[in-house]
Amino acid sequence: MGFFLETLFGGLMAGMLYSLIALGFVLIYKASGVFNFAQGAMVLFAALAMARFAEWIPKWLGFDNLIVANLLAFVAAMALMIVLAWAIERLCLSKLVNQEGITLLMATLGISYFLDGLGQTMFGNDIYSINVGMPKDPAMILENLFEGGLLLSKEDLIAAIIAAALVALLALFFQKTATGRALRAVADDHQAAQSIGIPLNRIWVIVWSVAGFAALVAGIIWGSKLGVQFSLSLVALKALPVVILGGLTSVPGAILGGLIIGVGEKLSEIYLGPFFGGGIEIWFAYVLALAFLLLRPQGLFGEKIIDRV
Repeated sequence: MGFFLETLFGGLMAGMLYSLIALGFVLIYKASGVFNFAQGAMVLFAALAMARFAEWIPKWLGFDNLIVANLLAFVAAMALMIVLAWAIERLCLSKLVNQEGITLLMATLGISYFLDGLGQTMFGNDIYSINVGMPKDPAMILENLFEGGLLLSKEDLIAAIIAAALVALLALFFQKTATGRALRAVADDHQAAQSIGIPLNRIWVIVWSVAGFAALVAGIIWGSKLGVQFSLSLVALKALPVVILGGLTSVPGAILGGLIIGVGEKLSEIYLGPFFGGGIEIWFAYVLALAFLLLRPQGLFGEKIIDRV
């Protein structure tokens, strides 16, 4: 039982991080109807910015304080992501209003490759580290209930708490603020939202900025765990099955989908891996997503589309 719970907790913590990346897909799709294939590149770009600014700022300002350096680096990286959001809206999305979905999809693919190249140009292509002070040592808990206790990663636990707090904050933002309600109105009907005075261009800048903030937090967490390298953008591919499970328009669905995939891939690797030769954790999420596409394509919380002719 102890080993099962360790695996379960590990899956839940990984699932919260998947949910955090999936939120970027959901937020942009809800506000603009665009499936943003550039989200993985945004995570990588934000992580590179954080890592390099944390390295450069102490040299520029002549001090050596980790907390201050990380805080200033975070502010600088977030400012860069906002500028990036404004540039994407001004130079790309504003020119493609009311275009076909495939046109917008190809545009996000182009943005993805552009961000990959821009990240290398601005920040280099080495492997960088992000040190935000999260503990790396594991912790033993529940020693009185289980022999030997349960071994948990403190870093994963803190990362999961941060991801859960951000997910809750974004959910409140959508439900309780005027801007969040405007975002939902734009998601329901672009033309109707414009007719009542909601500025579509400003809304798109806001939602891409919020998605950039989610990408920055996810990039910091994954960069701290894995190092900042260009394979980091592949982590975002795990968010694709998450949004398929939860539904492209559902914030709660992104959360639940991430938890299902995080737990499922850990448990399947441990308990089914020996029978299939291992490697289940790599493809489990995609097979589960395929099953959902065949049986319930709108996902757990997605809206079922009915066309009448």
